[in-house]
Amino acid sequence: MEMVIALACAAAVLFGADRLLLWLEGRGHIHWRRKGRKDLSSEPTTELDSMLSEQPRQ
Repeated sequence: MEMVIALACAAAVLFGADRLLLWLEGRGHIHWRRKGRKDLSSEPTTELDSMLSEQPRQ
């Protein structure tokens, strides 16, 4: 019986956390499930590439 109660409590906590994260996503604070991740391949990388490449200083 204790195992059933523990599983029910864990499910309730996970459900509550999911609802909280969806609420935060609706307000624009985070990206959780509905909006997905940004497509990083379309982001510019030239600045990062120039910072990481070793160039001799003059």
